Amino acid sequence: MIWVNGVLSETVALGDRSFQYGDGCFTTVLTRNGRAQLWDLHIERMESCLAALSIPSPDWRQVEAWLELAMLSDTEAGIKLHISRGVGGRGYSPSQVTQPNVTISHFSFPTHYAQWRTEGITLGVCNKRMGLNPLLAGHKHNNRLEQVLLKQEMDLAGYSDGLCLDIHGHIVETTMANLFWIKGGTLYTPSLSNAGVAGVARRVILGHSVRLGMKVVTGEFELDHLDNAEEVFISNALLEIAPVTQISKHSYPIGRQTRRLQEIFNS
Repeated sequence: MIWVNGVLSETVALGDRSFQYGDGCFTTVLTRNGRAQLWDLHIERMESCLAALSIPSPDWRQVEAWLELAMLSDTEAGIKLHISRGVGGRGYSPSQVTQPNVTISHFSFPTHYAQWRTEGITLGVCNKRMGLNPLLAGHKHNNRLEQVLLKQEMDLAGYSDGLCLDIHGHIVETTMANLFWIKGGTLYTPSLSNAGVAGVARRVILGHSVRLGMKVVTGEFELDHLDNAEEVFISNALLEIAPVTQISKHSYPIGRQTRRLQEIFNS
């Protein structure tokens, strides 16, 4: 079921610029018992991307009311909030567009996510490389073709997810999540200044790690930096945190710090 600007609908206009050009942004929200988790952070992430795209922000109180119409009451479920620039304009120019479109859909919680949280996940390494795009890096804009191609590669290779590198061989993220690893009590995660998506869960993890007294290092790392990691995990807003037990031929234990960080989403 889809709600377009608060109205239940089976269609989205073909002239919508998200369909035509990927002109917009989105976020995926975990809901628990009909309540959106980390909603304020999702608003901030959307506001940041809308500002980068020069798309007017919606009335967030109205959007929240629409979300309440769409949410499932399940113990855990998901909501996708999608904002496009709207319909209109000739070619790339957005000058004739006046009204953004807000699209909301719900979905059941992926059953395998619960297993990943407890038992961990095995990652492949993508052969295809992500390009550099500092103009839009960090934002979850509606053009996700790189992720589609990389996920397709991992599907064909038999992996649930895969590690993504940029054209210089630096770790960026996985096809669906941010990546973290721990070495010597230090939490490492890739910089997202040139590629990747700055996830809501990533922000929570970084903030809580500092408050827990952990040293946090964000930077550019090549794949071999993971070889002797003590713990590895991934995060996104729906999954929260899942341990990584293997990347290609390298195995990793599910460590105490990973379990400790998982607890912040249950508090």
